Amino acid sequence: MKNILLYGQTVKLTDTGIIKALLQKLEDSPLDYYIFDRYKLSLNEASIEYKDRSAINTKDDLETNAIDLIITLGGDGTILKATNLVQDLDIPIMGINMGRLGFLANIEKSKILSAVDTIIAGDFFTEERSMLSLQSNLPLFEDMPFALNDFTVHKRDTSSMITITVMVDDKYLNSYWADGLIFSTPTGSTGYSLSCGGPIISPDSGNIVITPIAPHNLNVRPIVISNDAEISVTVEGRSENFLCTMDSRNETITAEHKITLTKCPFSTKLAHLNGTDFMQTIREKMLWGLDKRN
Repeated sequence: MKNILLYGQTVKLTDTGIIKALLQKLEDSPLDYYIFDRYKLSLNEASIEYKDRSAINTKDDLETNAIDLIITLGGDGTILKATNLVQDLDIPIMGINMGRLGFLANIEKSKILSAVDTIIAGDFFTEERSMLSLQSNLPLFEDMPFALNDFTVHKRDTSSMITITVMVDDKYLNSYWADGLIFSTPTGSTGYSLSCGGPIISPDSGNIVITPIAPHNLNVRPIVISNDAEISVTVEGRSENFLCTMDSRNETITAEHKITLTKCPFSTKLAHLNGTDFMQTIREKMLWGLDKRN
């Protein structure tokens, strides 16, 4: 482990001290660190000095500079954006939580300096997180047709609900009358799907969760299926256009789009400190057990 990339979006005023300490720690370490170019702009605005190295903007830049590990400074959304940069390069991502909740970015910023020592010692582990892949009969998310968290379909430009027809392995599942539908990986099960009543799924379960958003039929509930399945999706409604998303990216679709979702041929690799696990993260983030009776 030698070449580290720092990836972030913005620098909060309250975080300038810890970011400066991190940069100094890296400067004094045997690691070579690089900074994502767009993050440099935020560092400049916060008057944080850093040692400038090769520009890193693209996936090719990661390969050219032989990046071994990416440290994200932010929340879960920052990790999602980092996966767009990494794509299929199999570079581990270690998330430092600079925000509030953070299921993916589960290392608190108070541990940021000790995390560097851990990286130097190689005293961490990585896990594979499955992703969704999208195919469409019309151009859609052409550059990055994959998602770590979820693919969603929403109504747009109208208050009327839409009809989303779903086939699983060419078998009819349902025509959902709803405001939208979420197709979530296990990783995304603690995100939008959870807020709409979906279950929490263990990261290694090999599943996809289909969760309706405000369904018209109250007996319609989330369903968990194998991620080996092929899911076909079409949408219709009173509006001509509908909104769909893959993680933090969005595009407009119509009733002419025929979308297929499958398990992505590559996965995202997340790096964690030893001694942490998914059950611990869920328990702490969801405040389970914090009851006077316990």
